[in-house]
Amino acid sequence: MKIVMVCLGNICRSPLADGLMRKKVIENKLDIIVDSAGTTGIHAGKSPDPRMCQTAKNFDTPIDSLKARKFTVEDFDNFDIIFVMDKSNKSNVLQMAKNEEDKKKVHLILEMSHPGQNLEVPDPYYGGEEGFIEVYHLLDIATDCILEKIKNNELN
Repeated sequence: MKIVMVCLGNICRSPLADGLMRKKVIENKLDIIVDSAGTTGIHAGKSPDPRMCQTAKNFDTPIDSLKARKFTVEDFDNFDIIFVMDKSNKSNVLQMAKNEEDKKKVHLILEMSHPGQNLEVPDPYYGGEEGFIEVYHLLDIATDCILEKIKNNELN
């Protein structure tokens, strides 16, 4: 299975979701590839936001080694599941879909932890430290739910 996490610039939310999921995959000895991307390429090649790196490090989930990249149409072929952080990301990714099969791969990540609530992961970029901590907790819970669905063979 291959999973990609997607946000706007791939420097805050999606690299954290990527790091959390990678850590859980390794801890559970699962054969799953995890990556992340942004709907824009504005930060391509850059490391995650230093504030998110610090938050992740504080929770023993280092993400410093990740590099931002732009989501591409090829990602539909390369990944089985695409988790987006908010409705704008979802709309941008769906616009790139080649067919209905591609569209079925795209999910709001908080649907995993809060089914049917259509919730978004807030972008902490313009806020203070508390926003980064809130995002960490939201994504930690969501990735736990993803892990459980994988273990129970309920993720498609």
